[in-house]
Amino acid sequence: MQKTALITGITGQDGSYLAELLLEKGYEVHGIVRRSSTFGTERIDHLYHDPHEKPNLHLHYGDLSDGTNLRKLLAQVQPDEIYNLGAQSHVRVSFDQPEYTADVVGTGVLRLLEAMRDTIQDTGKQMKLYQAGSSEMFGAAAPPQSEATPFWPRSPYAVAKVAGHWYCVNYRESYGLFISNGILFNHASPRRRETFVTRKITRALTRIKLGLQEKLYLGNLDSKRDWGFAGDYVRAMWMMLQHDEPGDFVVSTNEAYSVREFLDKAAGLLDMDWNEVVEFDPRYLRPAEVDYLLGDSTKAREAFGWKPEVTFDQLVKMMVDGDMHKAKQELAIREAGLERA
Repeated sequence: MQKTALITGITGQDGSYLAELLLEKGYEVHGIVRRSSTFGTERIDHLYHDPHEKPNLHLHYGDLSDGTNLRKLLAQVQPDEIYNLGAQSHVRVSFDQPEYTADVVGTGVLRLLEAMRDTIQDTGKQMKLYQAGSSEMFGAAAPPQSEATPFWPRSPYAVAKVAGHWYCVNYRESYGLFISNGILFNHASPRRRETFVTRKITRALTRIKLGLQEKLYLGNLDSKRDWGFAGDYVRAMWMMLQHDEPGDFVVSTNEAYSVREFLDKAAGLLDMDWNEVVEFDPRYLRPAEVDYLLGDSTKAREAFGWKPEVTFDQLVKMMVDGDMHKAKQELAIREAGLERA
C-alpha cells in the first residue's frame, strides 16, 4: 500500500529534502504552502509536475494560523504521516515579531494536533506526527545537550518551540497519539536561506572572491553550533516515524564549531583571508545570546540506527561550491549586460 505524507513548510530547506526522500520511497506527498503575491517554491520546482499528469506531489494553500483549513486538509488528504516543519524559523527575527512567531510556531502546533485528533476520531484513520523541535530550546543550558537536558530558551522563537514540544508530549500522553519530537541541532545546505549565518557566509565570500561585493557584515563570531547536513536530518525525521514507539529524540553530529571556524573553513577553500572583508555589525546580535549548542544524539543512534553521513568539512565545501556556481552565473549575467534594470 502506498503511504501518504503531509508536510507543512514543504517549500523550506528541510521540506524540500524531505519531499525528495519520501518521493524516492514511493510516497504520495502533499505539501502546505502559504499564499503570497510571489512564488516561493524554487526549492521544490524540480519535484513538481503538471497536476494533470497524476503526479505524486500535490500542493495545497494553508497556514498554521488557520485551524479550520488544517482540519479540511487533513480530512481531505488523510495522511499516514504528518511532518510539521512550518514555522517562522529565524531566531533574530523572532525578537522583532514575537507575537506572530508565538502564534505560528507555538499555537500552530496546537491547531495541528487538534485537527489531527479530530480527523482520527471522525474517520478512524491512524496517523503519525513528526514535530520539528530545535536545539534553540536548550538555549543557555550547559553542553552537551540531550533529551534529559532542561530547556532554557533565549528567544521568542525558542520559547514557542518549547511550547510546541510540550503540546506534543501532552497529546501523546493524553490521547495515545503517535507523536515524535525531533530536537534538531543546526543543519544547513546549499538550499539554506541567505539570512542564516552559514549560507550568508558562503554566499558573501564567493561573491567577494569574484568582485561582486566588498564586505560581509556579521555579529557574534564566537558562538558555537553543532552543524550538520539537512539531507541527513530529514532522514532522521522519517526514521522516527518508522520506529516502533514515539518519543523525543535529539538529532546532532555531536561536534560543535564556532562561526569563526566556519569562516576559516569557507575562506580556506577560496584561498581568502576573511579578516580583510568581514566587519562587525551590532544589528546582528540577539538581545539574549546563545553561546554554545552541542548535541548528544546517542538515543537516536541506538534506538533506530541513525547517524550523519556528511561531515562538517564536506558540508562547508558543498555550500561553497554551490554558491560559487551561483556567483559565476551572476557574474556572467552582469558581464553580458543582462541584469534587470
